[in-house]
Amino acid sequence: MGRGYLQQMKCNIAIDGPAGAGKSTVARILAERLGYLHVDTGALYRALTLLVLGKGIDPTDESAIAQLFQDAQVDMVLEPGGVKVLLNGEDVTEAIRGPEVSETVSVVAQHPQVREHLLHLQRRLAADGGVVMDGRDIGTVVLPDAQLKIFLTASAEERARRRMKELRSQGHKVTYKDILLSIRARDNLDAERPVAPLRAASDAIPLDTTGKDLDTVVEEIMGYLSSVGRCGGCFTDS
Repeated sequence: MGRGYLQQMKCNIAIDGPAGAGKSTVARILAERLGYLHVDTGALYRALTLLVLGKGIDPTDESAIAQLFQDAQVDMVLEPGGVKVLLNGEDVTEAIRGPEVSETVSVVAQHPQVREHLLHLQRRLAADGGVVMDGRDIGTVVLPDAQLKIFLTASAEERARRRMKELRSQGHKVTYKDILLSIRARDNLDAERPVAPLRAASDAIPLDTTGKDLDTVVEEIMGYLSSVGRCGGCFTDS
């Protein structure tokens, strides 16, 4: 590849964008290439949402949801097969990707107490650098000092097609029309929420993934990393 790393200068990389833009997959591959830790913050919110749904709590009831924090333990564990998401010790990696969670997670995530609860965990994970973190407010709120910020986008239609393919491969019976409507509704909710709304950081690099395969997107980001001045010098050409 013709690239080398300064081990003592690991940086943090923030990847934000709307649902279905490819943030988690791109971040995971990038982290593997760099030898960094991938933190999918959306998975943390999804885990709490799964718990809310399982308890039959109204996702708009912030007070009731906040009470769950005392008994809820969300962890991310790196294993040979990838990162596992644990909710109170149970592997919920697959369960958090179901349609009901996808339709509800933005409602749960908009609550200030939910975001505050997870903010400290996210920052602890990135305290020593060497993290690729993706979400909706990473570059603006969680890691405003990240050395590289990427804002991934894609058309709503493209994101709906990707999501439909993913869900059908998992055995879910879904339609393109329903998913497209859900994505548009989620975009509006994420962009209009009063706390940490979805928006690109002023110093984020916009990257449209519509019509691009994963390797192309990852290579583009790797190119930014190798640029002079990017990532505080943690990535250099050799």
